[in-house]
Amino acid sequence: MYKAKFNYQQTSFLTSAPDITALPPDTGIEVAFAGRSNAGKSSALNTLTRQNGLARTSKTPGRTQLINTFRLADEKRLIDLPGYGFAKVPLAVKEKWQKSLGEYLMKRQSLKGLVVLMDIRHPLKDLDQQLIHWAVESQLSVLLLLTKADKLSPGPRKKTLLEVREASLAFMGDVTVHTFSSLSKQGLTELEQVLDDWYGRDADDAPAAE
Repeated sequence: MYKAKFNYQQTSFLTSAPDITALPPDTGIEVAFAGRSNAGKSSALNTLTRQNGLARTSKTPGRTQLINTFRLADEKRLIDLPGYGFAKVPLAVKEKWQKSLGEYLMKRQSLKGLVVLMDIRHPLKDLDQQLIHWAVESQLSVLLLLTKADKLSPGPRKKTLLEVREASLAFMGDVTVHTFSSLSKQGLTELEQVLDDWYGRDADDAPAAE
């Protein structure tokens, strides 16, 4: 069995910020989790850290309106970005979320990897693809995590995984695809392996541009 290099269970909350000016100093390595508001992002973070209450979950998608920062280890942080794409919020609120999300993705130098969470039943929506394209252009490593994998039986689950992996080739970047279930813990080991790799890289080891 794979043993994680980093103890994700020791992850602790640092701060919630409305924008990048209120975040910790832009040093070290950050890995951000992003996804549509109903993609199961908070549940995935709680599963990764074995802490049911670390990232708040809600039956009302779109509750995460701030950039939430967690400490994994010295100079290594997990970032929970505001959910995107959920229609049932006021336009002004949605625009504020999108602005803070965009600023973080464009300006944060310590960001080295992006986990894009997508419901396995509804992968690669337009906003997901835009985010992936941006990340690849910025030379970020990307993990596409197909969440709620327990909602599909093994055959359709494998079919969707293969289809998304094939589609990901078009992004022409460092893009990995795995299935994940917070309920069954399927894919947790693969998630840890990818994060271990990202956090273990020195700045000089980052993927080179094509």
